[in-house]
Amino acid sequence: MKLYDSVELAARNLRESVLRNSLTTLGISVGVASLVAMLSLGIGLQQLASRRLQRAGLFDTVVVSSRRDLRSFSREQETEGPAPAQSPELDENARAKIAALPEVVEAYPDLRFIAELRFEDKPHLTMIAGLPLSSKASDGFEGMQGRFFSGDDAHEVILQKMFAAELLGKSAHNPDEINVKEIAGPLIGKQLVLRYAERESGNGGSDSASYSVISRELPLTIVGVADLDPDSMRGNFRARLFIPQKLIEGMHAMQAYESRDSTHATSNQPVYSTLVARVSGAGKVDSAEQAIKKLGFNTFSILDATKSLRRFFAILDLFLGIFGSLALTVASIGIINTLVMAILERRREIGIMKAVGASDADVRGLFFAEAGAMGVLGGVFGVLMGWIIGRAINFGTNIYLVRQGFSREDIWTVPLWLIGAALGFSFVISLLSGLYPASRAAKLDPVQALRYE
Repeated sequence: MKLYDSVELAARNLRESVLRNSLTTLGISVGVASLVAMLSLGIGLQQLASRRLQRAGLFDTVVVSSRRDLRSFSREQETEGPAPAQSPELDENARAKIAALPEVVEAYPDLRFIAELRFEDKPHLTMIAGLPLSSKASDGFEGMQGRFFSGDDAHEVILQKMFAAELLGKSAHNPDEINVKEIAGPLIGKQLVLRYAERESGNGGSDSASYSVISRELPLTIVGVADLDPDSMRGNFRARLFIPQKLIEGMHAMQAYESRDSTHATSNQPVYSTLVARVSGAGKVDSAEQAIKKLGFNTFSILDATKSLRRFFAILDLFLGIFGSLALTVASIGIINTLVMAILERRREIGIMKAVGASDADVRGLFFAEAGAMGVLGGVFGVLMGWIIGRAINFGTNIYLVRQGFSREDIWTVPLWLIGAALGFSFVISLLSGLYPASRAAKLDPVQALRYE
């Protein structure tokens, strides 16, 4: 029997029992829909986490520390490369070498210090950090009121909302209790005075190994209030007041680590505790880390810390796929039941086919064609149904997020490979489900089949 004849007979047989075959195909569709919906949810959540981390400036960032600082990020790195005593200083020379690497876009020191600010003649103590202009694209400034810095050395400041509320005399234990729009209005455009300690090294003679600390004042204009969490993992964002990176570098403010190490404090050249190297893409982080390690420094990146996160999503996708496949397995039982019933109803037809020369393979192929057709149709409608379910979940979730004051997010994604895998899985499961009915139909004795009433 030719393939065309098998397909034509299979299509005719499927049309004869429309209701039963439609219900079986619907069962397959529901199984495929559950599989697609669950896996697309897992993929969407993983992509959401990746997007948020990448927009936060974490996936394309390498934090560099000196081996001389025994508080290393990783003890394993201490066994590689030069010993701490022979390792280079993390100074401007090292910064220039790191910035010259082909993978690195910019390298800047992670500068922060505690200082006193006066706003409306009232003192406030807080942590201050520098931010490069490239931080403007970070998701941390999505809900910011006002604007970002006008220049890389502008005498401007951005406040975190908790500190902004403190300046206005409002107390809140939970950041979610503070409305950024309400507190930004009275503050934007106002001035505050930053009081800090400037380190000044000795100039020649016996004073070359000494330094002095000079009290300085710097007027700053408030240009923005950001909705940032002070306990976030975003590095500099743990501070509550931000000024341009070049401005904080030119201030030569006394750092906490300099007070612990007199060799740093007395140096004419700034020596940093950590540097932040921003690379051109997440895919180049590993090569950038290796190049920086060859220069004699320790490195840390969020990719090192997200190994467990990627493992979690892999396990999540596995379990979602298993649960989604259970519904498809149940649907496969429906295929077996439908085809077994078809054998009982068409015994005489099968007997006639074998009597006129149809082989066991022809009969088996006919039932395989029917099972495959139900699998393909069920897969197509299942993918469409899963897509609709996913869109509905995504739509409802975004309504909830907007009502809670958050921005819209895509938590659901159906890549092309998932569509192809779902269709192929549905087809294979259908063929496997047709093995027993097809084998049973092929073994029918044509004489006994023709006698069947």
